[in-house]
Amino acid sequence: MLILEEITVEETMDINTIVLILTLLSGVALFLYGMSVMGDGLKQMAGNKLELILYRLTNTPVKGLLLGAAVTAVIQSSSATTVMVVGFVNSGMMKVAQAIGIIMGANIGTSITGWILCLSYIDGQQGIAQLLSTATISAIVAILGIIFRTFLKKDIYKQLGNIMLGFAILMIGMQTMSGAVSPLKDNPAFVNMLTSFTNPALGILFGIALTAVLQSASASVGVLQALSVTGGIIFESAYPMIMGIGIGAACPVLLSAVGTNKYGKRTALVYLVDDLIAMILGTTLFYGINAFVHFDFIDLTMSPFSIAFLNTVYRAVAMLILLPFVKGIEKIVTLLIPGKEEDEDEDEDFDLLEERFLAYPAIAINQCHRSIVLMAKSCMKNLNRSFTLYGDYSEKLYSKIRSREKKVDKYEDKIGGYLIQLTGKQMTEIQSKEVSEYLHCIGDFERTGDHAYHIANVAKDMAEKNIRFSSTAEHELSVLESAAKDIMDLTIDAFENQDLDTAKHVEPLKDLISILCDELKMRHVQRLRDGICSLDQGIFYSDLLNNLERIADHCSNVAVCLLEMSKTDYDSHAYLSQYRREKTGEYAQYFKEYDKKYEI
Repeated sequence: MLILEEITVEETMDINTIVLILTLLSGVALFLYGMSVMGDGLKQMAGNKLELILYRLTNTPVKGLLLGAAVTAVIQSSSATTVMVVGFVNSGMMKVAQAIGIIMGANIGTSITGWILCLSYIDGQQGIAQLLSTATISAIVAILGIIFRTFLKKDIYKQLGNIMLGFAILMIGMQTMSGAVSPLKDNPAFVNMLTSFTNPALGILFGIALTAVLQSASASVGVLQALSVTGGIIFESAYPMIMGIGIGAACPVLLSAVGTNKYGKRTALVYLVDDLIAMILGTTLFYGINAFVHFDFIDLTMSPFSIAFLNTVYRAVAMLILLPFVKGIEKIVTLLIPGKEEDEDEDEDFDLLEERFLAYPAIAINQCHRSIVLMAKSCMKNLNRSFTLYGDYSEKLYSKIRSREKKVDKYEDKIGGYLIQLTGKQMTEIQSKEVSEYLHCIGDFERTGDHAYHIANVAKDMAEKNIRFSSTAEHELSVLESAAKDIMDLTIDAFENQDLDTAKHVEPLKDLISILCDELKMRHVQRLRDGICSLDQGIFYSDLLNNLERIADHCSNVAVCLLEMSKTDYDSHAYLSQYRREKTGEYAQYFKEYDKKYEI
């Protein structure tokens, strides 16, 4: 009978342990989900302004620190801020030195969550004080959140509803965690385990392991706050755990750097290096001074409030100490991730389209614009190189043109795919218009590159057959080439600066180029009749004129798109008809100027 009773007691203890663990894990799950919902809602409400400010206004370490702290306090995740910065650096939008200040600020900003969690430990007693209890606050916020989310139509109210619901779920998760561990305050084994963390090495390792598993420093601090309600955590054990949590938070950041270039990897490593140095300084200074002074507060029993305070003070002091040594930290990560600092190559890499930027349409659209401009300038460079092949053909130069053309084709596909992905994101009306404009323009810019390559092929065939044009034909072509260069420059400048006045110059020049092509074809036919030029020369000459005319056509398409996208409706045919009818207007004035400039 006694044996049966012992077995029953042991089984009951095992069941209680399992229930406790499951309850604790469910609390952690609710906490993480609530924090995610609340953070997403905050990001949606803030739009893309925070991210745009983040990479535009970080020219000094102090500004970077302040902005990094502010953005992290809003989106409730230092990892998210740092991952975003890794993307900025990887794409060339930001330098590693700029990113270091932001990452330091993110380290401080993430401690705000601990103070928010303190609200879950407000206890109401009787009467009016009960209105301040966690249960009451959570209930009111949840009810308001579901009302905003369900019944109000404006997006901003729905996002506010999401923030409220996320906050309520987060509070419930904290209550669940605290309720699960509360009975353990009388458990000797549990108390002994927490006491063992007074050993700095064990405390730091526990903090690292906990954060590596939860993938969130805020969540780890939340678990630590929940454990503190047992009364088993003193300052001596909380301090090393806080240091370990900072190091463990580097895990998701380091994972985000997989597949990035050396600068992206260095930026991700900054997070780990910052917290490792902070841990070394914090351990050396605190325990070194304590050995002589013997701090009175080292045996202080920690509460959720004191843990939030310790977390904030530790992070703020450590990062402020490190702030003057930004250049030193940059040298450390450069040594750890070496790489030849190559000069800017003329084939400038315009792979700026980071997948992680799709969550921030304003940044993604800006990157698309930069990529399209670089692609267009590559096409322009190919056109200039193709023109030089006539009198002085070079296989090396031809290979460069071919290589650049392949690169343009590759990135036209990538930009197009990226823009298509963007169309599925929530954007403002202006952003949607920009995406539509870019989708219209990338094909036309790429086609100009194709025609530049075709011109290079004509030059190659002429060199192989040892064919040259007459001096008259050469002169005519040089005038038309100048006009083609001019229209490409105008179009790229108009697109890059979204300059509508410049765009209005394109159509008159395009029409003039078309007229010139027709005129030059007639002149060449006459030379063929007079026996001045051969049939082979005529074929190549006609081929060149056709390619130059097509380049002008594609430039016109881009310019018309820019002008029409500035209006409500997109109707290129209506625009062109109206613009050309204005014989005494801008069109006539510009056409007259170009007719005089490119007179043959």
